[in-house]
Amino acid sequence: MRTLGIITAVCMLLFSCKLMKKNNPDNSRTMTQQFAGKKTPLWVYSTNIYEVNVRQYTPEGTFQAFAAELPRLKEMGVETLWFMPITPIAQKKRKGVLGSYYACSDYTAVNPEFGTLDDFKALVRKAHDLKMKVILDWVANHTGWDHRWTVEHPDYYLKDSSTNDFKIASGMDDIIELDYGNPQLRRAMIDAMAFWVRECDIDGFRCDLAFWVELDFWKQARAELDALKPLFWFGEYDEANHPEYNEVFDASYTWTWMHASKDFYQKKQTVDSLLPILQKYQEKQPGVLKVWFTTNHDENSWNGTEYEKYGDMARALAVFTCTWNGIPLIYSGQELPNTKRLRFFEKDTIPWTGTYALHDFYKTLLQLRKNNPALSASEKDDAIMLLQTTEPSRILAYLRKKEQHEILVILHLSSQKNLRFELNDERIRGKFKNVFSRALNDFDAGKYFEMQPWEFLVYEKELNQ
Repeated sequence: MRTLGIITAVCMLLFSCKLMKKNNPDNSRTMTQQFAGKKTPLWVYSTNIYEVNVRQYTPEGTFQAFAAELPRLKEMGVETLWFMPITPIAQKKRKGVLGSYYACSDYTAVNPEFGTLDDFKALVRKAHDLKMKVILDWVANHTGWDHRWTVEHPDYYLKDSSTNDFKIASGMDDIIELDYGNPQLRRAMIDAMAFWVRECDIDGFRCDLAFWVELDFWKQARAELDALKPLFWFGEYDEANHPEYNEVFDASYTWTWMHASKDFYQKKQTVDSLLPILQKYQEKQPGVLKVWFTTNHDENSWNGTEYEKYGDMARALAVFTCTWNGIPLIYSGQELPNTKRLRFFEKDTIPWTGTYALHDFYKTLLQLRKNNPALSASEKDDAIMLLQTTEPSRILAYLRKKEQHEILVILHLSSQKNLRFELNDERIRGKFKNVFSRALNDFDAGKYFEMQPWEFLVYEKELNQ
């Protein structure tokens, strides 16, 4: 175990050194970052994302019914609403009773299941009145079999030479692939995206399977659409595997981390097994913010709820997603908390009870992230300092710091009861307040802890000491 501790300490030291590189102060002052022609809107750096599954959110499953939830979500600290696709669903080769959100039949219309275009416009206006942002899920790679373009513009699609029919998307027989070698298709797709910016004043796009679509299309689309309004571009790809897409997108997924953290819990691994994954994310091409999450629509329906995957570690991982460098993502119902897999192609309402047991938990984390500059997402301005403890195989401890602002996070990632350890790092000095209990700790007097299995501690440094 001593050898393990030495190796972990060396990894932490090297990792911290990489994360603490000095930056150009001009970038700090402007609080924007520009890479290869893209310019990330200022609000993105302090935002969070809440994924909305309209169909399953309320018994009605409509925009109007969901609109009633906005004040509650705003009070919880939600900043950006990501709506799963709201376009009509193709009927040919439809999955299940209601079909897949991701099998579109018309890019510039609204799924009547959810309401009307005017209903959605009203919802966006209400969100904006509450100072919330709205982004739409955009499915650019494929459509359903009876999309209007299959009749009006069949040349927009790839063909299968063996069947002389439209090409089925990999592994999903209810959708067919578009041909981005066709300039007319590109023009039509960008025009369709512009429709939602012009008509509904949305604030960005979550781009489904972004890495399945040619990079040069996204470059063209972003250049044209950002001219209408500065937008937030969130791409479904893991930048650990597709760093070239960082040229276009402001934020990307962290699938590698999500799978590694699941293996960590289920295979009873040690903390040092997670450090190389975090280091890999940090070393990849800069210019994209990481979105951290424990569940979403796909994970919940197909791979299990966060409690099936992570068990007792789920809340500690939620703390990680809200305090590590990047953007936290919360899925519909996590504040309940939801322990049910939601059926994907059927009506299957989230089992709301009227009690939101994790509302205050998320509110504390989201408001801390919004109000403390140390937690702003950044590739250049922030430092994450991994901290040394006497239990490196069970404790993940780190410091987020910006100027005089400091956030200390300690995660006990094991089932060991009454774990006693010391935080033996001289960078932690002075008085910190526990953001959950509000208890004040003076770390100049000692840094000794006793934690229970999967417990978490988050401290905010007291200013004016």
